[in-house]
Amino acid sequence: MTAAPPHTKPAALLQDFESWCSHQRLAGRLRHGSSETVYRAMWQALAVWCQAQQPALRLGDLRGPPLAAYLASRTGMLTADGVLSPRYQQRLLSLVQRVQRHQAWARQQADAASARSGASRSPAGLRAAAGPPSASTAMPTSPPGPTEAPGHLRPDQVAQLLALLCQAPLESDRWQTQRDRCAVALQLGAGLGPGDVRALRLSDVLTGPASLPRLGGPALHLRVPASGSAPAHAAPVAVWAAALLQRWLALRAAQSLGGPWLFPSTRSGKPWGKVAQYEAARRVLVDAGLDADAGGSFRLRHSFALRQLHQGLPADAVARWLGVVDPAVMLRYQAAMAGWPAAEAAPAGAMAVPDCPV
Repeated sequence: MTAAPPHTKPAALLQDFESWCSHQRLAGRLRHGSSETVYRAMWQALAVWCQAQQPALRLGDLRGPPLAAYLASRTGMLTADGVLSPRYQQRLLSLVQRVQRHQAWARQQADAASARSGASRSPAGLRAAAGPPSASTAMPTSPPGPTEAPGHLRPDQVAQLLALLCQAPLESDRWQTQRDRCAVALQLGAGLGPGDVRALRLSDVLTGPASLPRLGGPALHLRVPASGSAPAHAAPVAVWAAALLQRWLALRAAQSLGGPWLFPSTRSGKPWGKVAQYEAARRVLVDAGLDADAGGSFRLRHSFALRQLHQGLPADAVARWLGVVDPAVMLRYQAAMAGWPAAEAAPAGAMAVPDCPV
């Protein structure tokens, strides 16, 4: 079998990706924007390479040696879809596995539907129609749906992370260490997403107004810029996170860091890049002894939302603080609460850590 001409589109692999991508958006786990753009560029580069092999590779072939061969073929390359860094490689492997799992589930769904259809047309199937489905025709477990609980930290993991974040800084600490920890603190203590953290300017740190909750301390809040489908909104900051923010602002001024960004990437004040911020959050999670690859730093935002809901705060208020306009997102949080044991519910004032050193 010869390789397809270079101009031939690897249609099957691209369709596999589009099917996964569509399901991820429906489930509220993938927004249009930078993340989808990165995944799409990664997949297209992989699909073109697969189509050029002899014979052309399919989705099920992307395991072990073929994937290693692809990564080896890209070593040292700098293209539109990014540098082939260790993080890029890990992200690509994870993407391949996720698309493969989705396609396996889709096949199970189709097989189960076909089996139920055939059984319903048989006399026995007609007689059994009113009864429960048999094990052979039962609907297989589906991948996460629109109301699946979002990944979040358990209370003991929150405590583990807080123990690191609230440590007094060491004289030997680089300013980037305090920046990274403060950024993570705002994700866990104000419900920010990674993009929100990067978009904040110094002028976005405000006190008041009285209409926002204090969350255990002074009414400090952030003016979060609009991003994608999320509108501009005000996010209240928990007292312990506000303490870290004030400490960071003092350090930022003492170090004479330039630029308008709350979290610059350099002393001169350049904006923080997506990859650099991702790696920074990952390092903080690792330093706290947590799994940095199980959902990324979005778990911090989800944990904030769930803890506020468990304290009895209205869902519409929490949605406003998060900048959430899609009802499906809040349904996912409600699904998480329904399955969260009462012992894991955050007690009143749990977001406040008064002994966190400033």
